[in-house]
Amino acid sequence: MQKVFDGHNDLLLRLHLAPERREEIFLTGEGKGHLDLPRMQAGGFAGGLFAIYIPSPKVDGFDFMAAMENPPFDLPLPDLIGAAEAIGPAMHQAGLFHWMVRASGGAFRACRSVAEIEAAAAEGAVAGVLHMEGAEAIGPDLDALHLLHAAGLRSLGPVWSRPTIFGHGVPFRFPGDPDTGPGLTPEGEALVRDCNALRVMLDLSHLNAAGFRDVMRLSDAPLVATHSCVHAVCPSTRNLTDWQLDAIAETDGMVGLNFATCFLRPDGRDGADMGWEVVMRHLDHLLDRLGEDRVGFGSDFDGATMPEGIGDVAGLPRLVQACRNHGYGAALVEKLAFGNWMRVLRRTWGA
Repeated sequence: MQKVFDGHNDLLLRLHLAPERREEIFLTGEGKGHLDLPRMQAGGFAGGLFAIYIPSPKVDGFDFMAAMENPPFDLPLPDLIGAAEAIGPAMHQAGLFHWMVRASGGAFRACRSVAEIEAAAAEGAVAGVLHMEGAEAIGPDLDALHLLHAAGLRSLGPVWSRPTIFGHGVPFRFPGDPDTGPGLTPEGEALVRDCNALRVMLDLSHLNAAGFRDVMRLSDAPLVATHSCVHAVCPSTRNLTDWQLDAIAETDGMVGLNFATCFLRPDGRDGADMGWEVVMRHLDHLLDRLGEDRVGFGSDFDGATMPEGIGDVAGLPRLVQACRNHGYGAALVEKLAFGNWMRVLRRTWGA
């Protein structure tokens, strides 16, 4: 079975919201969500980036999912969440990540280098890399960044879609363009410099166009979007335009294709009732702009609606087969599923 390394999932959030059921959710599987250890093993899930994410307060009287079923939409975003409020949930999720290591009996490993990921994959274990989606838990002194790095953090998105002290994310808007506001703040520029010094990969997936340009200007690492789709196919603010894809190619970076239906479907809807043709349109476009060495998968498992052909992590073999049926050869499929992530992580981390 083809091993797959995945650029983004939200399993830690799911565990965070139901800690009393963590054994059932992760170890044995409860038949819900997209990820658990048995289904990872069944689907050839060799590892991925496991995101720390601070839940947003609910917007009273507004149904996000219903709005996304009826484009066009422009969804309101919560205000900035301060570090004092965010650090508790962030540390809880980091703790859950390390609990997964202890509870799995060696079947799940915390990895901080490509060598560790490759060793885990070779030995049939799932390789977990700690990621942060939105840096709300990090204050302007950046001390929490260094603490989390010591705990294994190796990838970070400065923003989710709501603003942080570091910059601005794109709103959930369809149709729309990612050029939606100002760029990085001075604190955001300092965050980029410290991430570069620590060799923490910077994730541009939720960053707006101005912030993207600022990272281009400041960073000495490859530009990476861990879970994004193609704006030319689906005109969502969350998707990457061709100039962004070209900039990623110029730095020998990487894009992980997001499986979220609302970012795949040309109509912007959140429904699972879609076939493989649209998925392949996104992959073809990414390959055309980026080349065969700079495209992979970034599922957004446990954070979005999946196409019915994938369903959950156990559906990864169906995705791999769809790529083969589309005419992608064995070497390209291996790059998309695993090799390209190892290449860009090695370039970014230096090991």
